[in-house]
Amino acid sequence: MKSRSMKERIIEKIANETLLFTILAIIMGLIVGAVVITISGYNPIDAYRAMIEGVFSKPKYIARTIIKSTPLILTGLSVAFAFRTGLFNIGVEGQFIIGALVATLLGYFIHLPAVIHIPIVFIGAILAAGLWGAIAGYLKARYGVHEVIATIMLNWIALYTSNYVVTRESVKMPGSESSYYIQETAQITITWLKGLIGPAKIHWGTLVAIIIAMIISYVLFKTTIGYELRAVGHNKNAAQYGGINVNRNVILAMTIAGVLGGAAGALHVMGEAYHVSVLSATEGYGFNGIAVALIGNNSPLGVVLSAFLFGGITFGGSNMQLLGIPTEVINIVIGSIVFFIAIYRVFRFITKFFASRKLQKEAK
Repeated sequence: MKSRSMKERIIEKIANETLLFTILAIIMGLIVGAVVITISGYNPIDAYRAMIEGVFSKPKYIARTIIKSTPLILTGLSVAFAFRTGLFNIGVEGQFIIGALVATLLGYFIHLPAVIHIPIVFIGAILAAGLWGAIAGYLKARYGVHEVIATIMLNWIALYTSNYVVTRESVKMPGSESSYYIQETAQITITWLKGLIGPAKIHWGTLVAIIIAMIISYVLFKTTIGYELRAVGHNKNAAQYGGINVNRNVILAMTIAGVLGGAAGALHVMGEAYHVSVLSATEGYGFNGIAVALIGNNSPLGVVLSAFLFGGITFGGSNMQLLGIPTEVINIVIGSIVFFIAIYRVFRFITKFFASRKLQKEAK
């Protein structure tokens, strides 16, 4: 009982430290943003007030912030899950694209009642994206190809595959660079909320994303599969010595990460976009997911909160333009937050250094 309570105290201390340094990093990022705003000749208080009003002043702004945050919950989860298993899934962007493309194709070409159509579209999209992630996992497990290299290449393959498919005559909407819109039976928008929030497309995908985050948390920390995946991430050699199939778990981890990335793309299409377009470059949902995962400390709950913070800063920050402040300032703020979180160990070292100095003085 004593060892258990000691373990609980250690876990609580680590969690409190992590939360403290995360909050500190956010504050430092906002301070850096304030300095940049001041140098640019604007009032940082007015700027941040405009950002907050851009999120909370009207119901439609809150709705749009939630919409902006929803795909980031899942792309952040994808990155965080891979991190927890010792992998760097930089290929979420490609998995997002595959999920969105397959959801569009299934949503347009299939005609079924909504109760059947919606699950088919979603499941088909996440399975395709899961297979896309599994390719990188297999290459790493079988041939030792680093997942960063493999997933970067897969991102571009996904982008150009999507562009090729969208330009096909049967898929492309005439006179545009976009696909046909998916059937209404494949859409998950909550239409009865339009009277309250206006044209903003609130959809069931937000609830689905939060439920998926809870499932991922349970799988990672409460199941044998999660334990094996985390064990492989901590130390592959020790895991293999303990009888865990390392290669199988590497493939499984990348598959699940791909499923999460594909779920983000599918829900984006089913709830908001309703189609996909020819892209000259990636849209950034996957790469922003890396920042979300880092801010959330690779914790499922932290990722959900981080996604809403990221969405709020991004959408609310656009309100700064009314004051003439360039949107690049928002990227500086987000980049600064990520930077300070990345070096939180420096803060921890400084804290421990001064704490030890204080103890030495008290001992004397």
